[in-house]
Amino acid sequence: MLRTMDLRGQTFSRSQLLALVPRNETSSEKAVEQARVLVEDVKARGVQALQQQAHDFDGVSNYDVRVPQFHLDDALAELPSEVRDALTVAIERVRLGSSAQVPATTETVIAPGATITQRWQPVDRVGLYVPGGKAVYPSSVVMNVVAAQAAGVSSIALASPPQSSHAGRVHPVILAAAKLLGVTEVYAMGGAGAIAGFAFGVPEIDLVPVNVVTGPGNVFVAAAKRLVRGVVGIDSEAGPTEILVIADDSANPRFVAADLISQAEHDELASSVLVTDSEDLAFRVASEVDSLASTTKHAPRVEVALSGQQSAIVLVDSLSVAAEFSNAYAPEHLEIHTRDDETVLAEITNAGAIFLGSYTPVSLGDYSAGSNHVLPTAGQAASSAALGAYTFLRPQQVVTYSKDALAQVHHGVVGLANSEDLPAHGEAISIRFEES
Repeated sequence: MLRTMDLRGQTFSRSQLLALVPRNETSSEKAVEQARVLVEDVKARGVQALQQQAHDFDGVSNYDVRVPQFHLDDALAELPSEVRDALTVAIERVRLGSSAQVPATTETVIAPGATITQRWQPVDRVGLYVPGGKAVYPSSVVMNVVAAQAAGVSSIALASPPQSSHAGRVHPVILAAAKLLGVTEVYAMGGAGAIAGFAFGVPEIDLVPVNVVTGPGNVFVAAAKRLVRGVVGIDSEAGPTEILVIADDSANPRFVAADLISQAEHDELASSVLVTDSEDLAFRVASEVDSLASTTKHAPRVEVALSGQQSAIVLVDSLSVAAEFSNAYAPEHLEIHTRDDETVLAEITNAGAIFLGSYTPVSLGDYSAGSNHVLPTAGQAASSAALGAYTFLRPQQVVTYSKDALAQVHHGVVGLANSEDLPAHGEAISIRFEES
Protein backbone atom coordinates (compact mmCIF):
# COMPACT_ATOMS: atom_id res chain seq x y z
CA MET A 1 0.00 0.00 0.00
CA LEU A 2 2.73 2.47 1.01
CA ARG A 3 5.42 2.87 -1.61
CA THR A 4 9.08 2.86 -0.55
CA MET A 5 11.68 5.49 -1.44
CA ASP A 6 15.23 4.22 -0.82
CA LEU A 7 17.56 7.20 -0.45
CA ARG A 8 20.40 5.32 1.23
CA GLY A 9 23.94 5.65 -0.07
CA GLN A 10 23.26 9.04 -1.63
CA THR A 11 23.95 12.63 -0.67
CA PHE A 12 21.39 15.28 -1.48
CA SER A 13 21.43 19.06 -1.50
CA ARG A 14 18.51 20.89 0.06
CA SER A 15 17.17 21.66 -3.41
CA GLN A 16 17.29 17.98 -4.30
CA LEU A 17 15.51 17.03 -1.09
CA LEU A 18 12.80 19.60 -1.80
CA ALA A 19 12.26 17.96 -5.18
CA LEU A 20 12.10 14.49 -3.62
CA VAL A 21 9.60 15.07 -0.82
CA PRO A 22 6.28 13.34 -1.53
CA ARG A 23 3.36 15.68 -2.18
CA ASN A 24 -0.14 15.13 -3.49
CA GLU A 25 -0.61 15.81 -7.17
CA THR A 26 -3.44 18.33 -6.87
CA SER A 27 -2.50 21.45 -8.78
CA SER A 28 -2.57 24.47 -6.48
CA GLU A 29 -2.88 26.72 -9.52
CA LYS A 30 -5.98 24.87 -10.68
CA ALA A 31 -7.51 25.03 -7.19
CA VAL A 32 -6.85 28.78 -7.02
CA GLU A 33 -8.57 29.39 -10.35
CA GLN A 34 -11.59 27.34 -9.32
CA ALA A 35 -11.74 29.08 -5.95
CA ARG A 36 -11.43 32.48 -7.64
CA VAL A 37 -14.76 31.96 -9.43
CA LEU A 38 -16.49 31.15 -6.14
CA VAL A 39 -14.88 34.02 -4.25
CA GLU A 40 -15.76 36.58 -6.92
CA ASP A 41 -19.33 35.28 -7.08
CA VAL A 42 -19.83 35.79 -3.34
CA LYS A 43 -18.20 39.21 -3.56
CA ALA A 44 -20.63 40.18 -6.34
CA ARG A 45 -23.88 38.41 -5.38
CA GLY A 46 -23.56 37.85 -1.64
CA VAL A 47 -26.12 35.53 -0.08
CA GLN A 48 -27.47 34.38 -3.47
CA ALA A 49 -24.03 33.07 -4.36
CA LEU A 50 -23.69 31.33 -0.99
CA GLN A 51 -27.05 29.64 -1.45
CA GLN A 52 -26.17 28.55 -4.97
CA GLN A 53 -22.89 27.08 -3.78
CA ALA A 54 -24.66 25.27 -0.93
CA HIS A 55 -27.05 23.77 -3.47
CA ASP A 56 -24.24 22.75 -5.84
CA PHE A 57 -21.71 21.41 -3.32
CA ASP A 58 -23.69 20.48 -0.21
CA GLY A 59 -27.04 19.46 -1.72
CA VAL A 60 -28.88 21.96 0.47
CA SER A 61 -31.69 24.39 -0.32
CA ASN A 62 -34.17 26.43 1.75
CA TYR A 63 -31.96 26.81 4.79
CA ASP A 64 -30.84 29.63 7.11
CA VAL A 65 -27.45 31.00 6.08
CA ARG A 66 -27.26 32.94 9.34
CA VAL A 67 -27.88 30.37 12.03
CA PRO A 68 -30.82 31.18 14.36
CA GLN A 69 -30.02 31.08 18.07
CA PHE A 70 -32.45 28.25 18.72
CA HIS A 71 -30.34 25.99 16.50
CA LEU A 72 -27.45 26.46 18.93
CA ASP A 73 -29.70 26.01 21.96
CA ASP A 74 -31.20 22.81 20.55
CA ALA A 75 -27.76 21.42 19.67
CA LEU A 76 -26.34 21.93 23.14
CA ALA A 77 -29.45 20.52 24.82
CA GLU A 78 -29.17 17.35 22.71
CA LEU A 79 -25.38 16.93 22.99
CA PRO A 80 -24.46 13.57 24.56
CA SER A 81 -22.94 14.04 28.00
CA GLU A 82 -19.74 12.19 27.16
CA VAL A 83 -19.11 14.48 24.18
CA ARG A 84 -19.86 17.56 26.27
CA ASP A 85 -17.44 16.36 28.96
CA ALA A 86 -14.71 15.70 26.38
CA LEU A 87 -15.21 19.13 24.81
CA THR A 88 -15.05 20.75 28.23
CA VAL A 89 -11.70 19.09 28.94
CA ALA A 90 -10.38 20.10 25.52
CA ILE A 91 -11.50 23.70 26.06
CA GLU A 92 -9.80 23.87 29.45
CA ARG A 93 -6.52 22.47 28.12
CA VAL A 94 -6.41 24.53 24.95
CA ARG A 95 -7.23 27.63 26.97
CA LEU A 96 -4.21 26.98 29.19
CA GLY A 97 -1.97 26.47 26.18
CA SER A 98 -3.35 29.51 24.35
CA SER A 99 -3.15 31.87 27.34
CA ALA A 100 0.56 31.14 27.59
CA GLN A 101 0.99 32.52 24.05
CA VAL A 102 -0.04 36.09 24.97
CA PRO A 103 3.12 38.16 25.50
CA ALA A 104 3.37 40.57 28.38
CA THR A 105 3.68 44.31 27.75
CA THR A 106 7.33 45.35 28.03
CA GLU A 107 9.00 48.75 28.36
CA THR A 108 12.51 49.44 27.11
CA VAL A 109 14.42 52.52 28.28
CA ILE A 110 16.39 53.76 25.27
CA ALA A 111 17.90 56.70 27.12
CA PRO A 112 16.88 58.91 30.06
CA GLY A 113 13.42 60.21 29.20
CA ALA A 114 13.11 57.95 26.12
CA THR A 115 11.08 54.75 26.23
CA ILE A 116 9.49 52.27 23.86
CA THR A 117 6.60 50.23 25.19
CA GLN A 118 5.86 47.02 23.30
CA ARG A 119 2.20 46.07 23.61
CA TRP A 120 0.11 43.41 21.88
CA GLN A 121 -3.32 44.39 20.62
CA PRO A 122 -5.99 41.92 19.43
CA VAL A 123 -7.68 42.50 16.11
CA ASP A 124 -11.27 43.69 16.38
CA ARG A 125 -13.06 40.92 14.51
CA VAL A 126 -12.29 37.41 13.25
CA GLY A 127 -13.93 34.82 11.00
CA LEU A 128 -13.30 31.23 12.06
CA TYR A 129 -13.84 28.39 9.59
CA VAL A 130 -14.72 24.85 10.64
CA PRO A 131 -14.82 22.13 7.95
CA GLY A 132 -17.82 19.86 7.61
CA GLY A 133 -17.25 17.58 4.65
CA LYS A 134 -16.01 14.02 5.10
CA ALA A 135 -15.82 14.45 8.87
CA VAL A 136 -17.21 16.70 11.61
CA TYR A 137 -14.80 18.86 13.58
CA PRO A 138 -16.09 20.28 16.87
CA SER A 139 -12.46 20.13 17.94
CA SER A 140 -11.69 22.79 15.32
CA VAL A 141 -14.33 25.02 16.92
CA VAL A 142 -12.36 24.72 20.16
CA MET A 143 -8.99 25.39 18.51
CA ASN A 144 -10.16 28.48 16.63
CA VAL A 145 -12.41 30.06 19.23
CA VAL A 146 -10.26 29.52 22.32
CA ALA A 147 -7.19 31.01 20.62
CA ALA A 148 -9.17 34.09 19.58
CA GLN A 149 -10.70 34.46 23.04
CA ALA A 150 -7.29 34.12 24.72
CA ALA A 151 -6.04 36.96 22.52
CA GLY A 152 -8.94 39.15 23.63
CA VAL A 153 -10.81 39.38 20.31
CA SER A 154 -14.16 41.05 20.95
CA SER A 155 -16.11 39.99 17.84
CA ILE A 156 -16.08 36.35 16.71
CA ALA A 157 -17.97 34.86 13.77
CA LEU A 158 -17.91 31.17 12.90
CA ALA A 159 -18.80 29.35 9.69
CA SER A 160 -19.30 25.70 8.78
CA PRO A 161 -21.05 24.08 5.81
CA PRO A 162 -24.79 23.35 5.93
CA GLN A 163 -25.50 19.63 6.16
CA SER A 164 -28.02 17.90 3.93
CA SER A 165 -28.35 15.19 6.58
CA HIS A 166 -29.49 17.84 9.08
CA ALA A 167 -32.00 19.74 6.93
CA GLY A 168 -29.48 22.41 5.99
CA ARG A 169 -28.37 23.12 9.54
CA VAL A 170 -24.74 23.25 10.56
CA HIS A 171 -23.80 19.94 12.17
CA PRO A 172 -25.28 19.94 15.70
CA VAL A 173 -22.04 18.98 17.44
CA ILE A 174 -20.33 22.00 15.88
CA LEU A 175 -23.20 24.21 16.99
CA ALA A 176 -23.06 22.76 20.47
CA ALA A 177 -19.33 23.44 20.73
CA ALA A 178 -19.92 27.03 19.61
CA LYS A 179 -22.64 27.45 22.23
CA LEU A 180 -20.39 26.03 24.95
CA LEU A 181 -17.81 28.67 24.05
CA GLY A 182 -20.30 31.53 24.00
CA VAL A 183 -20.18 32.11 20.23
CA THR A 184 -23.53 33.37 18.97
CA GLU A 185 -22.70 34.56 15.43
CA VAL A 186 -22.66 31.43 13.27
CA TYR A 187 -23.15 30.99 9.52
CA ALA A 188 -24.08 27.93 7.47
CA MET A 189 -21.58 28.45 4.68
CA GLY A 190 -18.71 26.34 3.47
CA GLY A 191 -15.65 26.16 1.28
CA ALA A 192 -14.21 29.05 -0.69
CA GLY A 193 -17.52 30.91 -0.47
CA ALA A 194 -17.32 31.05 3.32
CA ILE A 195 -13.84 32.56 3.18
CA ALA A 196 -15.11 35.17 0.71
CA GLY A 197 -18.09 35.95 2.93
CA PHE A 198 -15.79 36.64 5.86
CA ALA A 199 -13.40 38.75 3.79
CA PHE A 200 -15.93 40.93 1.94
CA GLY A 201 -19.02 40.70 4.14
CA VAL A 202 -22.59 39.83 3.20
CA PRO A 203 -24.89 42.77 4.05
CA GLU A 204 -28.13 40.83 3.45
CA ILE A 205 -27.41 38.65 6.49
CA ASP A 206 -25.57 41.31 8.51
CA LEU A 207 -22.22 39.56 8.04
CA VAL A 208 -19.67 42.33 8.62
CA PRO A 209 -16.19 41.84 7.10
CA VAL A 210 -13.56 40.49 9.48
CA ASN A 211 -9.91 41.38 10.04
CA VAL A 212 -8.51 37.85 10.17
CA VAL A 213 -9.73 34.50 8.79
CA THR A 214 -8.49 31.25 10.30
CA GLY A 215 -9.25 27.55 10.27
CA PRO A 216 -8.45 24.37 8.35
CA GLY A 217 -10.17 23.13 5.21
CA ASN A 218 -9.74 21.45 1.87
CA VAL A 219 -7.59 22.67 -1.04
CA PHE A 220 -10.29 25.14 -2.11
CA VAL A 221 -10.48 26.71 1.34
CA ALA A 222 -6.69 27.04 1.29
CA ALA A 223 -6.84 28.55 -2.21
CA ALA A 224 -9.52 31.02 -1.17
CA LYS A 225 -7.37 32.14 1.75
CA ARG A 226 -4.57 32.85 -0.69
CA LEU A 227 -6.93 34.93 -2.80
CA VAL A 228 -8.19 37.10 0.06
CA ARG A 229 -4.85 37.57 1.79
CA GLY A 230 -4.21 41.29 1.74
CA VAL A 231 -7.92 42.01 2.16
CA VAL A 232 -7.78 40.14 5.46
CA GLY A 233 -5.09 38.44 7.47
CA ILE A 234 -4.99 34.63 7.51
CA ASP A 235 -3.35 32.02 9.69
CA SER A 236 -1.95 29.83 6.91
CA GLU A 237 -3.20 27.91 3.90
CA ALA A 238 -4.10 24.82 5.89
CA GLY A 239 -5.06 22.23 3.28
CA PRO A 240 -5.16 18.39 3.37
CA THR A 241 -3.48 16.99 6.47
CA GLU A 242 0.04 15.59 6.70
CA ILE A 243 1.99 13.42 9.12
CA LEU A 244 5.70 12.63 8.94
CA VAL A 245 7.18 10.15 11.41
CA ILE A 246 10.90 9.89 12.11
CA ALA A 247 11.62 6.50 13.68
CA ASP A 248 14.48 4.11 14.33
CA ASP A 249 14.49 0.40 15.13
CA SER A 250 13.39 1.07 18.72
CA ALA A 251 9.97 2.29 17.56
CA ASN A 252 6.80 0.26 17.97
CA PRO A 253 5.75 -0.50 14.37
CA ARG A 254 2.10 -0.94 15.33
CA PHE A 255 1.99 2.50 16.94
CA VAL A 256 3.64 4.10 13.92
CA ALA A 257 1.26 2.36 11.52
CA ALA A 258 -1.78 3.43 13.54
CA ASP A 259 -0.60 7.04 13.52
CA LEU A 260 -0.04 7.04 9.75
CA ILE A 261 -3.55 5.64 9.26
CA SER A 262 -5.12 8.11 11.69
CA GLN A 263 -4.23 11.03 9.44
CA ALA A 264 -4.99 9.17 6.21
CA GLU A 265 -8.64 8.81 7.27
CA HIS A 266 -9.15 12.58 6.99
CA ASP A 267 -9.05 12.79 3.22
CA GLU A 268 -7.95 10.93 0.09
CA LEU A 269 -5.36 13.70 -0.38
CA ALA A 270 -3.92 13.28 3.13
CA SER A 271 -0.18 12.56 3.32
CA SER A 272 1.39 9.91 5.56
CA VAL A 273 5.18 9.57 5.50
CA LEU A 274 7.60 7.45 7.53
CA VAL A 275 11.32 8.30 7.43
CA THR A 276 13.58 5.70 9.01
CA ASP A 277 17.13 4.39 9.01
CA SER A 278 15.88 0.87 9.78
CA GLU A 279 14.94 -1.41 6.89
CA ASP A 280 13.46 -3.88 9.36
CA LEU A 281 11.18 -1.23 10.90
CA ALA A 282 10.12 -0.10 7.43
CA PHE A 283 9.07 -3.65 6.56
CA ARG A 284 7.23 -4.15 9.85
CA VAL A 285 5.39 -0.82 9.62
CA ALA A 286 4.33 -1.57 6.04
CA SER A 287 2.97 -4.93 7.19
CA GLU A 288 1.08 -3.37 10.10
CA VAL A 289 -0.36 -0.67 7.83
CA ASP A 290 -1.73 -3.30 5.47
CA SER A 291 -3.28 -5.18 8.38
CA LEU A 292 -4.76 -2.23 10.27
CA ALA A 293 -5.91 -0.16 7.29
CA SER A 294 -8.22 -2.85 6.01
CA THR A 295 -10.16 -3.01 9.28
CA THR A 296 -10.66 0.70 9.99
CA LYS A 297 -14.04 2.31 9.34
CA HIS A 298 -12.86 4.52 6.49
CA ALA A 299 -10.70 1.86 4.85
CA PRO A 300 -11.43 2.93 1.23
CA ARG A 301 -10.45 6.55 1.95
CA VAL A 302 -7.37 5.43 3.88
CA GLU A 303 -6.25 3.14 1.07
CA VAL A 304 -6.46 5.95 -1.49
CA ALA A 305 -4.45 8.30 0.73
CA LEU A 306 -1.77 5.76 1.61
CA SER A 307 -1.46 4.52 -1.98
CA GLY A 308 -1.12 8.03 -3.35
CA GLN A 309 2.01 9.78 -4.52
CA GLN A 310 1.89 11.92 -1.38
CA SER A 311 2.52 9.01 1.01
CA ALA A 312 5.64 6.87 1.36
CA ILE A 313 8.14 5.04 3.53
CA VAL A 314 11.52 6.72 3.08
CA LEU A 315 14.72 4.82 3.88
CA VAL A 316 17.74 6.96 4.81
CA ASP A 317 21.26 6.32 6.10
CA SER A 318 20.90 8.04 9.48
CA LEU A 319 18.57 9.96 11.75
CA SER A 320 20.47 13.14 10.86
CA VAL A 321 19.52 12.60 7.23
CA ALA A 322 15.97 11.88 8.40
CA ALA A 323 15.93 15.27 10.12
CA GLU A 324 17.24 16.95 6.94
CA PHE A 325 14.50 15.28 4.93
CA SER A 326 11.86 16.34 7.46
CA ASN A 327 13.10 19.93 7.44
CA ALA A 328 12.82 19.99 3.64
CA TYR A 329 9.31 18.52 3.86
CA ALA A 330 8.29 20.92 6.69
CA PRO A 331 5.44 18.67 7.87
CA GLU A 332 2.21 19.82 9.45
CA HIS A 333 2.57 17.09 12.09
CA LEU A 334 5.95 15.56 13.00
CA GLU A 335 6.26 12.54 15.29
CA ILE A 336 9.63 11.37 16.61
CA HIS A 337 9.95 7.75 17.81
CA THR A 338 13.64 7.11 18.53
CA ARG A 339 16.00 6.09 21.33
CA ASP A 340 17.00 9.71 21.84
CA ASP A 341 14.11 11.93 20.75
CA GLU A 342 15.72 15.10 22.12
CA THR A 343 18.82 14.66 19.96
CA VAL A 344 16.67 14.35 16.84
CA LEU A 345 14.53 17.27 17.97
CA ALA A 346 17.63 19.47 18.20
CA GLU A 347 18.08 19.07 14.44
CA ILE A 348 14.47 19.93 13.55
CA THR A 349 13.75 23.45 12.32
CA ASN A 350 10.56 23.18 10.25
CA ALA A 351 7.34 21.62 11.56
CA GLY A 352 3.85 22.79 12.43
CA ALA A 353 3.69 20.77 15.66
CA ILE A 354 6.06 18.14 17.05
CA PHE A 355 5.04 15.06 19.03
CA LEU A 356 7.79 13.32 20.99
CA GLY A 357 7.75 9.69 22.03
CA SER A 358 5.61 6.62 21.64
CA TYR A 359 2.78 7.92 23.82
CA THR A 360 2.31 11.30 22.18
CA PRO A 361 0.34 10.57 18.99
CA VAL A 362 -0.84 13.29 16.63
CA SER A 363 -4.45 12.38 17.41
CA LEU A 364 -3.84 13.52 21.00
CA GLY A 365 -2.96 16.95 19.59
CA ASP A 366 -6.13 16.89 17.52
CA TYR A 367 -8.20 16.92 20.68
CA SER A 368 -6.89 17.25 24.21
CA ALA A 369 -3.12 17.82 24.31
CA GLY A 370 -3.67 21.55 24.91
CA SER A 371 -1.79 22.43 21.72
CA ASN A 372 -3.56 23.76 18.63
CA HIS A 373 -4.35 21.48 15.71
CA VAL A 374 -4.80 24.19 13.06
CA LEU A 375 -1.40 23.96 11.38
CA PRO A 376 0.35 24.96 8.15
CA THR A 377 0.50 22.32 5.41
CA ALA A 378 2.20 21.80 2.02
CA GLY A 379 5.60 22.96 3.23
CA GLN A 380 4.34 26.20 4.76
CA ALA A 381 5.64 25.19 8.19
CA ALA A 382 8.97 26.49 6.88
CA SER A 383 7.54 30.00 7.05
CA SER A 384 4.26 29.86 9.02
CA ALA A 385 3.23 28.88 12.54
CA ALA A 386 0.39 26.96 14.11
CA LEU A 387 -2.77 28.84 14.96
CA GLY A 388 -2.49 30.43 18.38
CA ALA A 389 -3.45 33.47 20.39
CA TYR A 390 -0.61 35.30 18.64
CA THR A 391 -2.41 34.83 15.31
CA PHE A 392 -4.95 37.41 16.45
CA LEU A 393 -2.47 39.81 18.05
CA ARG A 394 -0.56 42.74 16.56
CA PRO A 395 2.59 44.08 18.20
CA GLN A 396 2.52 47.85 18.61
CA GLN A 397 5.34 50.12 19.73
CA VAL A 398 4.38 53.11 21.88
CA VAL A 399 7.19 55.68 21.75
CA THR A 400 7.59 58.36 24.44
CA TYR A 401 10.38 61.01 24.45
CA SER A 402 10.83 63.99 26.75
CA LYS A 403 12.16 67.30 25.43
CA ASP A 404 15.60 66.57 26.85
CA ALA A 405 15.65 63.10 25.30
CA LEU A 406 14.64 64.54 21.94
CA ALA A 407 17.39 67.14 22.20
CA GLN A 408 19.98 64.39 22.51
CA VAL A 409 19.22 63.15 18.97
CA HIS A 410 18.07 66.46 17.43
CA HIS A 411 21.09 67.18 15.23
CA GLY A 412 21.56 63.55 14.23
CA VAL A 413 17.98 63.27 12.99
CA VAL A 414 18.30 66.51 11.05
CA GLY A 415 21.47 65.24 9.41
CA LEU A 416 19.91 61.95 8.41
CA ALA A 417 16.77 63.67 7.12
CA ASN A 418 18.83 66.02 4.96
CA SER A 419 20.89 63.11 3.63
CA GLU A 420 17.64 61.55 2.41
CA ASP A 421 16.50 64.88 0.95
CA LEU A 422 13.58 64.99 3.37
CA PRO A 423 14.30 68.31 5.11
CA ALA A 424 10.78 68.70 6.52
CA HIS A 425 11.47 65.65 8.67
CA GLY A 426 14.34 67.47 10.33
CA GLU A 427 12.38 70.70 10.53
CA ALA A 428 9.67 68.88 12.51
CA ILE A 429 12.35 68.20 15.12
CA SER A 430 14.00 71.62 15.03
CA ILE A 431 10.74 73.56 15.42
CA ARG A 432 10.42 72.15 18.92
CA PHE A 433 13.59 73.95 19.98
CA GLU A 434 12.93 77.37 18.47
CA GLU A 435 12.77 80.27 20.88
CA SER A 436 9.18 81.44 21.32
